[in-house]
Amino acid sequence: MPWGVWIGIVALVVALVALTVALVLLRRARGRAAAAVPAGDRGTTGGLRLAVVINPSKEGAGDVRETAERVCADAAMPTPRFYETTVDDPGTGQARAALEDGADVVAVAGGDGTVRAVASALAGTGRPMGLLPVGTGNLLARNLDIPLTSVAEALAIVLGGHDRTIDVGRARVSEYAPDAELPDDPDTAHIFLVIAGLGFDAAMVADADDQLKARVGWVAYFLAGARHLHGKRMHATIRIDDGEAVEARLRSVMVGNCGRLPGGITLLPDAVIDDGELDVAAIDTRGGLAGWAQLLGEVVAQGLGVKNDLPGKIGRIDHIRAKRAVIRVDEGEQAQADGDPLGRAVELETWVEPGALVVRTG
Repeated sequence: MPWGVWIGIVALVVALVALTVALVLLRRARGRAAAAVPAGDRGTTGGLRLAVVINPSKEGAGDVRETAERVCADAAMPTPRFYETTVDDPGTGQARAALEDGADVVAVAGGDGTVRAVASALAGTGRPMGLLPVGTGNLLARNLDIPLTSVAEALAIVLGGHDRTIDVGRARVSEYAPDAELPDDPDTAHIFLVIAGLGFDAAMVADADDQLKARVGWVAYFLAGARHLHGKRMHATIRIDDGEAVEARLRSVMVGNCGRLPGGITLLPDAVIDDGELDVAAIDTRGGLAGWAQLLGEVVAQGLGVKNDLPGKIGRIDHIRAKRAVIRVDEGEQAQADGDPLGRAVELETWVEPGALVVRTG
């Protein structure tokens, strides 16, 4: 038999084996999602009513829709309803509409901005929010150990997981820089579920290219941050709860509800998402790149549970717990909440709302 025919036969066999493996894995994923539906809801028409607020611009959004419809049909559940976000409304109005339509759980299929928008509508309602990560950072999902790579596994948690009550943070720019471009709602108290910040971190977020984020994900933020490594330190005044104001030269002040970031980085190792407090981190470096290198070492070490309290460090991160923190920088600095820019702020107020949001977790 000619060698070319043998090669064709081998290629066909390999393709059939790969197809078989793929079908087995797909069947298992479907089974996990369907098995997660409470037994009392299977085979009925009055089961859990699922709503999905979906960002259609995100890669994988179509897969979310197809998987949700199939799993609900297999479990004899009501057909899920989908609410697409728009440029003018990133998810808050859609989540409110889902509640009005009687949804038992509102799942979010989008990035951190979509999650924030939906959480704004659900906070204080007692209705659970599910997470179907298809965005760039997926910060809340990372901190709650929601699967990031399988829609079926994340959907299994949405349909059959348990509800966990978590805190939410609020951030409000109480004074903008004179040259700041004011948003349409300058007095809004923005919700944040992971981290809000003022300084270097926010400048990095503001400068990240949207098209680059779509291609390389969270790495785009680090590339943007490289442009600010040699920027000058800011003079900040920080007031924690009812204490005395403290002045310091810093690179950034970050206020966190939880502290796990992309790339395996744990920025706030002591932050707990349901303890009724926020973790305030004052971050500083001196000495150019050497200071940044030492700071990176500090972050990595603290993520491993190692703390370096030696004096004379040129890159350091200091933590304190608070229910409320007010940060003021007279010259104005960029502010952000969960990766969404808030504008150039002179004063940023942050506070915690304990147990304000219910999230469906594994």
